[in-house]
Amino acid sequence: MTKYSVKQVSKLAGVSVRTLHHYDKIGLLKPSERAESRYRYYYRNDLLKLQQILFYKELGFQLSQIQDILSEDDFDLMKALEFQRKELLKKAGRLKQLIQTLDKTIVELKTGKEMKEEELYVGFPKEEIQNIHNEVKQKWGEEELLTTEGRLKKLNKTEWANIMQQGEDVGKDLSKLLNIEASDKRVQQIVKNHYSWVCNFYEVPKERYLGLSQLYVSDERFTAYYDKYGKGTAALLSNGMEIFAEKNL
Repeated sequence: MTKYSVKQVSKLAGVSVRTLHHYDKIGLLKPSERAESRYRYYYRNDLLKLQQILFYKELGFQLSQIQDILSEDDFDLMKALEFQRKELLKKAGRLKQLIQTLDKTIVELKTGKEMKEEELYVGFPKEEIQNIHNEVKQKWGEEELLTTEGRLKKLNKTEWANIMQQGEDVGKDLSKLLNIEASDKRVQQIVKNHYSWVCNFYEVPKERYLGLSQLYVSDERFTAYYDKYGKGTAALLSNGMEIFAEKNL
């Protein structure tokens, strides 16, 4: 039976050695063999389990949730794969919608034929767009909302895709640092990315960014949006934003 070292698995799966060590430490993925030299070795069943972890992560599950699922007595790999396939097809469908939205926006920019306002957001997570609308309209009024929508209509295909990814990365990346202080440079780098992301929608001076930081912990809609990546993500982002604003804006 073929066995694989940590470095080999790292290369095969595209995950870092540090990540594999972390999975081992928390009991999520323990190698089947430990040699007297303390080297870890993985077998085929370990590779399949790692694949499961990566599939669930792609679908937005937290490590604690994945661990609970994989440790269930009645866990069925085939059923899990069927579930993941179904969910990934949904995600693929949403991405297809986003591409269609991009194409329509490009046509508008080239021909001057405007899209309907609701067409601007086909494919985007509804709660995210609603949060942006509510935030802008409630805090700064209808005129600012129209300005925000005007900004979005000017984005090209690449910019749309980058904004989508940047917004998701903030939550995902912060959820990996929940035990880290908000002043830590790793957290602050993610907050800097968040600031750049928000600037895609409207002007963000210091006072506005500080106001937004409070909204993430005072408004349950915004808290829920970020805490779906891991409980405490919204609070960490809020604290990080305050530090970032005081130092940089």
